[in-house]
Amino acid sequence: GQTPMFPRIFGHEAGGIVESVGEGVTDLAPGDHVLPVFTGECKECPHCKSPESNMCDLLRINTDRGVMIGDGKSRFSINGKPIYHFVGTSTFSEYTVMHVGCVAKINPEAPLDKVCVLSCGISTGLGATINVAKPPKGSTVAIFGLGAVGLAAAEGARIAGASRIIGIDLNANRFEEARKFGCTEFVNPKDHDKPVQQVLAEMTNGGVDRSVECTGNINAMIQAFECVHDGWGVAV
Repeated sequence: GQTPMFPRIFGHEAGGIVESVGEGVTDLAPGDHVLPVFTGECKECPHCKSPESNMCDLLRINTDRGVMIGDGKSRFSINGKPIYHFVGTSTFSEYTVMHVGCVAKINPEAPLDKVCVLSCGISTGLGATINVAKPPKGSTVAIFGLGAVGLAAAEGARIAGASRIIGIDLNANRFEEARKFGCTEFVNPKDHDKPVQQVLAEMTNGGVDRSVECTGNINAMIQAFECVHDGWGVAV
């Protein structure tokens, strides 16, 4: 059912400057430039210590939790009534309060109005490609969806050394921008009278080595799964 946590301050992407820190906080100081992280790290649990996971036992994303973990209370209010937090970040506000494990310190020379996209869209696509898909050098990678996450995924494939990066999107206007992020070829499903996974298989002699699905659409997920090469293909 729908969460009862309202009213609420939403938002999970931002860049900011530390105003103050609570007792026991030693990693950060007022004036530090930071990014919020909605999947935080306590640095002590099995997930945080494992190279295979970032789903911290304490600070993993939880849309139903609208309070601080320490005392179970909100730090926001209006007329004496609580306003709830959102995924530990609540960035649609000039000021917010966050657990220290949900904050990443960054270089103060990085422009906050641009680096803010690293806190979700860029890190999601780049991380999924480099850390999960792990395309080998010279491999072929298909990217489904060329929004912010998809462009970051393409950049991740380029950094990893993929030789062919095929972008798939229904909006042809995105193709030129995607070239700047490493895409070498493009497929618009509307231009074909056969399933896009079949198109990709024919383009790549049996399927791509890696596919990264960045739309959230169930049909695209199926296509991303079915377009990888049998035997070694990986879909993320």
